Amino acid sequence: GVVEACLLHMLKRRAAGFLRTDKVAALFTKVGKTYAIAGDVCKKVQELQQQVESRKNQPNGQEPLKRQGSTTSKTPVLTPQAIKHIWVRTALIEKVLDKIVQYIVDNCSKYYEKEALLADPVCGPILASLLVGPCALEYTKLKTADHYWTDPSADELVQRHRIHGVHGRQDSPSKRPALGIRKRHSSGSTSEDRFAASAREYVESLHQNSRTHLLYGKNNVLVQPKDDLEAIPGYLSLHQSADSLTLKWTPNQLMNGTLGDSE
Repeated sequence: GVVEACLLHMLKRRAAGFLRTDKVAALFTKVGKTYAIAGDVCKKVQELQQQVESRKNQPNGQEPLKRQGSTTSKTPVLTPQAIKHIWVRTALIEKVLDKIVQYIVDNCSKYYEKEALLADPVCGPILASLLVGPCALEYTKLKTADHYWTDPSADELVQRHRIHGVHGRQDSPSKRPALGIRKRHSSGSTSEDRFAASAREYVESLHQNSRTHLLYGKNNVLVQPKDDLEAIPGYLSLHQSADSLTLKWTPNQLMNGTLGDSE
């Protein structure tokens, strides 16, 4: 999305196409007429789009027939986000996005206004250079909708992120108790069930993922729920998502799965 925003900055109307709504597609198509590498990307994108359309037209549960000469035995499943950025995404996976951007920078007067980002003598080459790294990676295992369920177990995440204080446990780390979450079959939702679900969600959030980032964590932070109660040690953490910061605190007993009869 960021690369697309750079490519679309002050793009000439004739380069974007007067009637085309997909200006990135128009740009890649125009560049592909004079640059063979971009032309190959155009062909691959057109094939992907045809395969996506054929999948949409198939009845549920049926795979479309393999096209003659196709190099893939199965129609790729693209998310709406992938389809939205299919041009930049395909060029990235084919490891040629940096070359295409560099070609556009070298010939920027054909496609951009003078004040455009890619027409800038400094910013344009910098953008092309920054894309060399991502284009060197092998995108053989992209994240899917169910990748959150393939992360390490909750117990492993607790062991990774637990920070021992002066009141830490004396036994071996390998003997730490697993997070005490039991599936209950009762008809009503008890407070313990809610605590368990909350603990599981919290522990999973300690892992760095595409939803939230763990910015800071500290163990044995004392919190006093009421004036007449003793201060309770717990784990404090700060998380960043796309639009907010979240501060979380969980008692050590709940983190260790030893809540017992505590209120």
